[in-house]
Amino acid sequence: MSTNAKDRPAQSSISLVRGILVDLEHLVEQQLQLTRREMEDELRQRSADAMIVAIGIGILFLAAGGFCLAFAHLLHWFSSPAGADPAWFPLWACHGVIAVALAVVGGILTHVGRTKFGSVERCQNPVTEIFEEQKS
Repeated sequence: MSTNAKDRPAQSSISLVRGILVDLEHLVEQQLQLTRREMEDELRQRSADAMIVAIGIGILFLAAGGFCLAFAHLLHWFSSPAGADPAWFPLWACHGVIAVALAVVGGILTHVGRTKFGSVERCQNPVTEIFEEQKS
């Protein structure tokens, strides 16, 4: 009987330590899942904002092409004889107006996207904050 009494505290200590380790493993898994979910949400939000910036930059490139066309037609208009163009609004001005409109839209989209991209909150997870503090 004395051996059974000695084995019980050892078994209960081992089972307590095992239970603590199982609980710790479960908490670590939950923390990793939470951190992953927060990072996925942040990445999803940033990718949507980056798409807005990319669209704005694409529109700005179209505007640059329009300005190039406007400049080419302006050179042609200067080199042609007076009265050669029957239109009251020259072609170079048409290209310029469209290019300005595209530049305004592209600039606004790029600015809005950059502002939204910079305002995305980083993960507010305590573990993430600890990692951030250790980096600094």
